[in-house]
Amino acid sequence: MIRRVNLLLIILFAGFVVIGQNQQTGVLLKDQRNNETIAFAHVLFKSLSTGKTHTGLTDMEGYAVNPLNTTGTFTVSYVGYHTFTDTIRPGELKKVMLQSTSINMDEVVVTGQYTPQAVDKSIFRVKVIGAREIDQKASNNLSELMATELNIRSMNDDALGSRITLQGLGGEHIKFLIDGVPVIGRMDGNIDLNQLNLYNVGHVEIIEGPMSVIYGSNALAGVINIITKENNYTSLQTNAEAYTESVGVYNFNADVSLKKNRWSGSLAGARNFFGGFSVVDTTRSKRWKPKRQYNADASLAYTQKELQARVTASYFNEMLLDKGNLLSPYFETAFDNHFITNRFTTKTDVKTRLFKDRYLNVLASYAYYERVKNNYFVDLTTLDKQLTLNPEDQDTSSFDQYLLRAEFSKSTENSAFNYQLGIDLNYETGAGKRILNMEQALGDYAAFLSVKIKPAPRLMLQPGLRYSYNTKYTAPLVYSLNARYELAEALSLRASYAKGFRAPSLKELYLEFVDVNHNILGNENLRAEDSQNLNFSLRYHNEKPTYDYGIELSLFFNNINNSISLAALDAASSLYTYVNLDQMVTQGYQLNFNNRVYPWLEIKLGAGQTGRNHIFNQLSDNEMVWSTDVMTQLNYLWRKTNLRFNVYYKYNGEYPEVFIGTDDQIFKTIISAFHTMDLSVSRQFWKNNITLQAGVKNLFNNTNINIKGDTGSGGIHAGGGTSSPVGWGRTFFVRLNISFKKFD
Repeated sequence: MIRRVNLLLIILFAGFVVIGQNQQTGVLLKDQRNNETIAFAHVLFKSLSTGKTHTGLTDMEGYAVNPLNTTGTFTVSYVGYHTFTDTIRPGELKKVMLQSTSINMDEVVVTGQYTPQAVDKSIFRVKVIGAREIDQKASNNLSELMATELNIRSMNDDALGSRITLQGLGGEHIKFLIDGVPVIGRMDGNIDLNQLNLYNVGHVEIIEGPMSVIYGSNALAGVINIITKENNYTSLQTNAEAYTESVGVYNFNADVSLKKNRWSGSLAGARNFFGGFSVVDTTRSKRWKPKRQYNADASLAYTQKELQARVTASYFNEMLLDKGNLLSPYFETAFDNHFITNRFTTKTDVKTRLFKDRYLNVLASYAYYERVKNNYFVDLTTLDKQLTLNPEDQDTSSFDQYLLRAEFSKSTENSAFNYQLGIDLNYETGAGKRILNMEQALGDYAAFLSVKIKPAPRLMLQPGLRYSYNTKYTAPLVYSLNARYELAEALSLRASYAKGFRAPSLKELYLEFVDVNHNILGNENLRAEDSQNLNFSLRYHNEKPTYDYGIELSLFFNNINNSISLAALDAASSLYTYVNLDQMVTQGYQLNFNNRVYPWLEIKLGAGQTGRNHIFNQLSDNEMVWSTDVMTQLNYLWRKTNLRFNVYYKYNGEYPEVFIGTDDQIFKTIISAFHTMDLSVSRQFWKNNITLQAGVKNLFNNTNINIKGDTGSGGIHAGGGTSSPVGWGRTFFVRLNISFKKFD
C-alpha cells in the first residue's frame, strides 16, 4: 500500500514537472508608482545553457512571453524607466515593478528643440497637456482645453469663434502649429480655436514667452503646437468616439491605423454639430450661431534606423449659419447668411541622422484656406432657398500658404557645445474681391542659428539669431538668449531675453472683412511691430517613489512698439480699421503648485496676475490694468470601483479690453469677473478598451458677462451691447470611447 502511494506521488510530481516545463515562461511589467501595466517595453531573454536570445515587446497587458523555456536571464528597458535585469526559470511568471527615472521622462517634447527631448531637460519652459488630460477634461477643441489654463484668457465671439490671450497678448502674437506647420486662416488676427478639434491629437505643447528666433512672426507671446497621434507599435489600432452635450452638441469621430514592418498609415474622420443657443430664445436668430464641422486626416510614414519620413493631409470644413429674423407681414420668409470655411493642409516631414550626432530635419507644406459668405432668401413654408441678387451679399476670399523649413543640428546630450542652423521660408497669397487689387502676396524668408553652450555642469546657455527678408517690410536682426541653471537637483532656474518682430499679415494690410457683426478694413500703411521680452521662472520639484510635488514661480515682461490694434472709423456703422499704437506693455506673474500621489490623486493649484497698458499718441493718463486668475484641478481615482473623478475650477478676474475711437481716443472696457467649474466621472471597461464618461460643464451657468467702462462707444468684441458671451450656460455631457489594438 505504501509503495502504491509513493508511486502515485512520484507520478503526480513528474506530471507537475512536465506541466511546469510546458508552461510558457513570461514577464509581467507594471509601473512601481501607479501599478499600471507597461505596454511596448523591450524585453531581452537569454538562455544560460544554450546562449540563445529572444527579443520581444510587452503587450497591452504588460506581458512578454519567453519561448526559450530554459533557465536564463532577462533584461527590461523602456524610455523613462531604469533598466532591470534578473534571472528566470522555466514555467515562472516574473512580476517586475519598474521604477521611473523621472516623473517627466514620458513627456518628450519637440517644439523648439534640436531633437526630441524630455520636458524637464528643455531650456524652454514647456507645458505639456497629454492625451489623458485632454480626455479627462472632455475637451472637443483647443478653446475648451485652454479655458482652464492659468495665464491664458479664453474669450468668445458669437461669429468669429473663440480666441485667447497669452501673457496678456492676443492671438495675433501666438504661433499656432499643427505638427510644426502654422495654422492658416486668421480672422481679425486670431485663429478660431473652436475649429482646432482634438479628436486625433496625441498631446499639446505650450511654450510661453518669445520664440521669434525659431518661429518668426506671430510668436512674440509664445507657441502652441498640436501634435497628432502616431502609431509606432501596434499592427492594427482602431478608435471610435461619440459625444453629446445637452445644449445641442452631437459629435462623432473614428480612426484606424496600420503598421507593417517599416510602413505605417492612418485614416481619421469626425463630424461635429451644434444647434445654436441664445439665453432668451425667442427669435430665429441665435447669439451662438449654429454650425456643422467635418474633419478628415490621412498619413503615411516610413521608418528605419536612421530615417523617418511622413506624409500627411488634413481637410476641415465648417458651415456657420446666421439665421435671420422672420420678415413681415406674414413671417414666413427670412434672409440667412451661410459662412463656409474650407482649410486643406498637406505636409511632408523627413528626419534623418546624417552621421554620428548630426541630424537633418526637412519640413515642406502647402495650406489652402477659403472663407465663403452666401446670403439666401429662405421660404420657410416650402424650405426653398435662393441666393440673393445683390452681388455684395456673396463673397469668397482665399489664401494659399507655402512653407519650407530645414534644420541641421548637432545634438549630443553630454556635449558642452551643440548647435542648430536652419532656413524658414514662408510665402502667402490672398485673392478675392474684398482684397485690395483682387490679389496680394507676402513673403518672409529667414535663416536662423542657435547654439547650446554648457560652460559649467549645471549651466546651459542658448543664444540665437534670426535674419529675415520680408517682401513688404525691412526686418531687423532678431536675437535671443535663454539660460537654464540647476541650483540643486530638485531646483532649476530658467531665464530668457528676446527681441521680437512681427510684420502685419495680408488680412491686416489688404482685406475688407465683413460678417454678421463685423466690418473691418485693412490698412496698407501699417508699420511692423518690434518687441523686447523678458521671462523668468524658478521651479522646485521633489520626487519620491510613490508621490511627487513641486512649486513654480514665473514672471514675464513684454514691451511692443507699434502694436497693431483696431480703431473705429465710424462708430454708427461699426466700421473699424487697423492702426499702430505707440506702445503696448504687458507684465505679470503666476505661481503653480502640483502634488501627485500614485496612482489615485493629483492636485494642481495656481494663481497669477496679468497687467496690460496701451499707449497711443503718448497719452500720459494711461495706467496698467491688472487681471487676476486662480486655478484648481483635482483628479481622484477611487481604486475600489475604478471610478475617476475630475474637477476643474478657474476664477477669471476682471479683464480689460482696449479699442480706439473715431477721435483717436483710447476706450477701456472691463469684462466682469466670473467663476467656471467642470465636473466629470469616468470608468474604463473590457480591459480598458471602453471608456464611459459623464459630467457637467459650466457648473455656475455663465452666459453673458457684463462689460463695464466706456461701453457707450461700443467695442468690436462686445457682442453687440454691454455684455460679452463667455458660454452657453450649464450643460451635461456623455462621452463614449471604444478602442481596439492588435499586435503582431
